[in-house]
This record gives sequence, structure tokens and C-alpha cells, in this order.
Amino acid sequence: MTKEKILFTSESVSEGHPDKVCDQISDAVLDACLKVDKNAHVACECFATTNFILVGGEITCKEKIDVVSIVKSVLKKIGYDKPEYGCDYHSIEIVDKIQQQSSDINMGVSQVNPEDLGAGDQGMMFGYATNETEGYMPLPIVFAHKLVREASEQRHKGIFKGARPDMKSQVTIDYTDPNHLRIDNILMSVQHDPDVDLDEFKKYIHDKIMVKVARSFGFNEDFKYLINPTGRFVIGGPAGDTGLTGRKIIVDTYGGSAHHGGGAFSGKDPSKVDRSGAYMARYIAKNLVAAGVADRLEVQLAYAIGVNYPLSVGIKTFKTAKYSDDVILEIIEKVFDCRPGMIIKNFSLKEPSFRYQDISNYGHFGRPDVNLPWERLDKVEEIKKLLK
Repeated sequence: MTKEKILFTSESVSEGHPDKVCDQISDAVLDACLKVDKNAHVACECFATTNFILVGGEITCKEKIDVVSIVKSVLKKIGYDKPEYGCDYHSIEIVDKIQQQSSDINMGVSQVNPEDLGAGDQGMMFGYATNETEGYMPLPIVFAHKLVREASEQRHKGIFKGARPDMKSQVTIDYTDPNHLRIDNILMSVQHDPDVDLDEFKKYIHDKIMVKVARSFGFNEDFKYLINPTGRFVIGGPAGDTGLTGRKIIVDTYGGSAHHGGGAFSGKDPSKVDRSGAYMARYIAKNLVAAGVADRLEVQLAYAIGVNYPLSVGIKTFKTAKYSDDVILEIIEKVFDCRPGMIIKNFSLKEPSFRYQDISNYGHFGRPDVNLPWERLDKVEEIKKLLK
């Protein structure tokens, strides 16, 4: 009897995807606010369509931010610089509808002492870690990110001829033999100029991107693949599909390998636990897995608006734990301070030197290219001592 395959799939998108355009703009606005006022409260949303950007939300900041300049700077960096793209930073219409944050919300989250800072909203957040990759991230999402990242970097360098900014990837990993993982199939959709030779374009994507990335992981090169399955992909970016901030929450996290509380990250200052709480949950999970507590571990935190401690802390170990749940939860309580103000303080999340825009693409976790405080493994030895 043939053994049924065990498959898992994750996707990623490039910086030129319409939703990611909006994430980058929202995070660029956040960065600009924190640069002039580290205590700014920001909830910035963005909407993008054909040569039009709407930026709205609630912001409390000491200085008014030049939203128009920020939007144009983001689009220029991505490469939306030609009228034929349907999104051109030179001529795009930009509408600024930002208003002051509600005084009712501000009252509950504006305490002076970090220990007293209440959560900016209610909700639950999840963090996850697995030892299947060096960065303690699920393999499918790491692979998917690397595909679009490689393609985008080659486009910026001018060696990926005919490619435009909007790209998507999807990777299916075969887990049937846990000691011999394989790529089952790869899908890529890459926007292109109208005059490209489609056969040559697809061959380049297979040979110079898909195979190159597969080799970097040491995986098989005989995978099934699809490239631009509809045929042509000339109209893309905000001109091809409306973009919104916070619509790629699975791409931003674990590619579907873990639960998600539903809250997006981009455009939110760290008093919003949708963001800081998710970073803390990842920090806890990663340090516990690195300490050998479990091979896979998911952490859930839940908060109430204005309250300075989590309402609950939960874990899931997927039958990979070396210790009981009680022991693991006791370690979390002893080692990790999950109060919102202390998360902000310990991770330096309000410092002007930290750029949220740098992590608005290619995931917020498992990023060796960016020095992220929630990716540090500085609690591993403390956890191991407690386990003894």
C-alpha cells in the first residue's frame, strides 16, 4: 500500500505586492512619528489602487508628519517609478486622512512608568518556534520568503530583465519522510514587461531563482513547478489589485504553521499588543525550543485594554515536549515579563534607531539580516538552569 504524502504549503509576496506596499507605507509613517516623538501613539492604515494612495488612522504625535513625502519615498524605493506601472511616485494622487487618537484609548495606555503601561487593546497573540531550521522557523515559509527575496534583489540589480515589482511565491514541502524532506512543488507569479519573451522569462525564473534557492537549502531540484499559470502578468501592483494594510498576516508570521490571533502588525506603535505581544510570544517560544524544552512550541498571550499584565498564558507542544506543561508554564512565569510596558522597554521598541519599515517585507520573525530583539536567544541558559 502506497503511503499517503504529508504535505504543507506556505506563500510569500514581494515588496511590490499591493498589500505589502500598504504595509510599508504604514510602517514608514510609524517610523517617522517615533523619530520625532518616541511616545507617539500610532494606528496607521493605507489603501492603494491605480495611481492612488489613501492614508488614514489615528495618531497622537508632537509633530505633524509629511505623509505625502513618506508615500513617495516608499514607492520610489520599491521601484514604482513609471506611468505604465499604474503606480508612479512622480504623479500618484495621495490623500492624507489621519486624525487624533481617541482620548478614551489614550487615557488607558499613557502611563509614565513602563511597569504600569496598559495594553493598547484587547486580543490574543501567538508565537511559534520549531527546530526544523537554523532560525527556529517553519521551513515552507522560510523557503517562500527566500524565493521572492531573491527575485526582487535580482530585479533591483538589473539582472532579472523584464521583471516588475509585484511577485508571489508558494512552496509545498513533502514531510512524508521526516529524515528526508523534499520540495514537492513551487509556484511563482512574477509581474513582467509586456514585450518579454515569456518562454525565456519562465526559464530564467526556474533556472536562476527556483533552482538556485533549492540548492541553497540542499534540496532536490526535480520538483514540480508552475510559473505565471494564467499566462501573462503585465498589470500588477496596486493597478492590478487593491492593496490594504494588514492583509498578509500569515505571510508576516509563520506561513500557517501556527495559530494567529488575527491582529496585523504594520502601522501600529508597540503599545498595541497585536504587535508587541506577538513579538514577545515568539521570543518566549524560540528561547524555550532552543533550550530543548520541546521540538515545536506555540505560545498564546491574551490581554485586556488598559491592563498591564496578560490575562492568560497558554502553550501547545504538539507532542514534542520533554517536560510537562506545568513545568513549562512555570518557567515562562519566572523568566519572561509579559507586561506591555516591559516588553517595549526590554526590546527598545520605541527607539528612533529601530526601523519598522525594515521588517514590513519577508516576515517579522527568523530574520538574520536584521538585528531583532525578539529573536535573541539570551534566556536559554537561564531556562536550562531552572530545568536542572
